[in-house]
Amino acid sequence: GVLGSGDFARSLAIRLVCSGFKVVVGSRNPKRKASLFPAAAEVTFQAEAVKKADVIFVAIFREHYSTLCDLADVLAGKILVDVSNNTEINHHKESNAEYLASLFPACTVVKGFNVVSAWTLQSGARDGNKQVLICSNNQEAKRTVAEIAQVMGFTPVDMGCMSSACEIENIPLRLLPAWKIPIFLALGLFLCFFTYNLIRQVIHPYIREQKNKLYKIPIEVVNTTLPCVSYVMLSLVYLPGVLAACSQLYYGTKYRRFPDWLDQWLQHRKQIGLLSFFCAALHAVYSLCLPMRRSHRYLLIETAVKQAMEKKMTIWVEEEVWRMEIYISVGIIALGLLSLLAITSLPSIANSLNWREFSFIQ
Repeated sequence: GVLGSGDFARSLAIRLVCSGFKVVVGSRNPKRKASLFPAAAEVTFQAEAVKKADVIFVAIFREHYSTLCDLADVLAGKILVDVSNNTEINHHKESNAEYLASLFPACTVVKGFNVVSAWTLQSGARDGNKQVLICSNNQEAKRTVAEIAQVMGFTPVDMGCMSSACEIENIPLRLLPAWKIPIFLALGLFLCFFTYNLIRQVIHPYIREQKNKLYKIPIEVVNTTLPCVSYVMLSLVYLPGVLAACSQLYYGTKYRRFPDWLDQWLQHRKQIGLLSFFCAALHAVYSLCLPMRRSHRYLLIETAVKQAMEKKMTIWVEEEVWRMEIYISVGIIALGLLSLLAITSLPSIANSLNWREFSFIQ
C-alpha cells in the first residue's frame, strides 16, 4: 500500500508495480489522481487502501500524519514504512519515524527509502544510488522491508534501531559533508599560490620596470597556480599514510588509535586526491589555451618584426625546443596516470577491484 499521491508516491508505485508487487494507492481524491498512477495500481480512498495492504508506505508530509488518526484501528498490526524527509537538519526534536510511531503505537514503523530520489525509483536502481537505509525496533519488519527493497533492485542497509532514524533523515540534507575540509584546503592553497604568482609575475615587474602585465591575471597567473595546488594536494594524499606507518612503528602496534587530526586526515584522502586531479585537469586545459590568447599573438608578431628588422633567418634553439617537447610529453603522461588514480578512487570502480588490483594501480 502507498498512502499519498505526490511525485514520490507515484514513482514508488511505478517501481513496485514493475517489480511484480500488487499495489494499492490511498488518496483523498482517488478519481482525480488515478490517471497519475500506472493502470496496474489500484487507486482508492485511504481507508480502503489500508484494509487491502499489510505493508504501507506513508508518502505524506509529517504535518499530515495526524489526518491518518481516524484510521488507527484499521492500521493496527500493519507495517508502516516512513519515507519522509525534513527541510532542515534536526528540525524537530524527534525524527519523523519516531513521531509516526508515537501516533500509531499498535503499528510497526520502519524508516526507509528516504535517501532514494523519485528519479531513481522511476529509472530503476541502475541509474542512481542503490543503497536503501533501513531502521526499526522490529527485526521481522526490517527483514520484510529489506526483501521488498531487494526485489526492487536496491541494496538494503540495516542501520539498527529506530534511534537511527534522525541520522538517516539528516543524510539527504547535508551538503558535501566529506568535502568541506578538502575544498577549504584547496581554496586556501590556491589563494596563497595565486597571491605569490601575482606578486611575482604582475606586481613586481610593474614596480621595477613600469611594465603593465595585468593581462596575465585571468589565464597565465591562474595557470601557474593550478599545478602548484595540484601537486601539494597530491602529496597530502600520501603523507598521512606515511605518518600513520611511522606511528605504528613507534608504538610497536597497529591497534593503537591514531590522533583525531590524523584520523580525519586519513578519511579525507580520497576527496583531496580528486581535487588534485581537478586542478591538474584545469591546468591542462589552461595550458592548451595559452597560444589562443590575443596577447600571445601580439608578442609573436612583435618577435617576428624584430627578427625581420635584425635580418635574422632563424631563431631556432635546439635545447629549448627539446625541453618544451619533453615537458609537454611528460605532462600528458602524468595527467593520464593521475586520471587513472582518480577513476579508481570512485566507489563504483573501487568496489569492482580486489585489494591486489587496487594496490597495483596505486
